Amino acid sequence: KQAVQKENQKLDIAIKIRDLREREGLSQRELAERLGKPQSTIARIENGNVNPSFKTIEEIANKLGKHLQIRFV
Repeated sequence: KQAVQKENQKLDIAIKIRDLREREGLSQRELAERLGKPQSTIARIENGNVNPSFKTIEEIANKLGKHLQIRFV
């Protein structure tokens, strides 16, 4: 059960990052350039293949002019 919850959380983050990037009208490459990271890193995050660190999520939010909020539900 715990493994499933962790996987769902990772996929939820991936979807939120992809949706935000698309709303901003950016390609994966453009977002990667803003972050100073390879495009493959963004692809792995959005595919749910990697669980991004809090620092990376915060960098994405900052580079897109967004505020990061954390909620416990």
